[in-house]
Amino acid sequence: MPSTVTAQPAPVAASASATQRWTFDGAIHNNSLALSPDDGTAVVSYSERPDVVVYNLKTGKVRKVLNGFVTPRNIVFAPSGEFFYVSDSSRGTVAKIATSSLKTVSTLPAGPGAFGTVLSKDGGTMYVNNQAASTVTRFDLASGEPRAVITGFAQPRQGVRLSPDGSALYVTNFMGDKITIVNTATNKIDGEITGFNKLRAISVTADGKTLFAANSGSDTIAVVDLDKRAIDSTIAVGKDPYGAALSPDGQRVYAGNLGDNSLSVIDVASKTVVATITGFKEPRQAIVFTRDGKTAYVLNEDLGIAKVDLASNRVETTLAAPAAKMQKAAP
Repeated sequence: MPSTVTAQPAPVAASASATQRWTFDGAIHNNSLALSPDDGTAVVSYSERPDVVVYNLKTGKVRKVLNGFVTPRNIVFAPSGEFFYVSDSSRGTVAKIATSSLKTVSTLPAGPGAFGTVLSKDGGTMYVNNQAASTVTRFDLASGEPRAVITGFAQPRQGVRLSPDGSALYVTNFMGDKITIVNTATNKIDGEITGFNKLRAISVTADGKTLFAANSGSDTIAVVDLDKRAIDSTIAVGKDPYGAALSPDGQRVYAGNLGDNSLSVIDVASKTVVATITGFKEPRQAIVFTRDGKTAYVLNEDLGIAKVDLASNRVETTLAAPAAKMQKAAP
């Protein structure tokens, strides 16, 4: 398998209009928001739109709109902030883009269905979920080569996290509502956690003992004991929660509730909802925090970004997204 490939235009039917596009998995919708390590740049996407928007957070303005994607799925920054990576499930690639020039440096051949991505702490390894092939590919980023293709999943989509020490990979499976645990030393599956209800985003505490998972089917956040590999309890939140974002200090979990345009704020110690923040438009799992833990950025459905003051639990301002036509996939 080559280390890089050149992304090619998605095939368009001869009878399709210019505004239509073929998508490999266009019926699956998600969004993504990544924040640079210096808190200065935000990169966002929504799979219904074939563009990726880059914001300058210092000025509050759109820096550039990146075109050429089909169904952008997940965005992550390298620890250095020098690059960010965008997966595209229709193109089957993960694009490596320079933050300074916003030019694509290279692409990883992840296969049609490439979805969720996660980087190791040192930025040397990337794991890529493939929801179509039900695999996870481990890439060495220095060479761009795949080092392992791990099988045994059931439609792994966006949710994937590494344990703080990097020894375990937690992969959500849309089919079967379970989390698969991968031993990263052996690249083998060595367990699973079941009992979820339309499983969405996950987060892991800094001590590696607890995992939080959004159950959009039951309007709850599941609290998972990772030593026991079992759900310990559930916390009722808003309608159709997708997000389960853990604050930098580990004291709060924020559930992005798609169904009622809100964030539920959970106190980790008491496992109770202590506040509800409103003023969003279909928030999902795209919730990130500044390094000081004072601000959260939440992505809206239109790719606008809500800036949330976490001390007052209110939206301070919303950065307006550039207008775009919501293209429909060709039948």
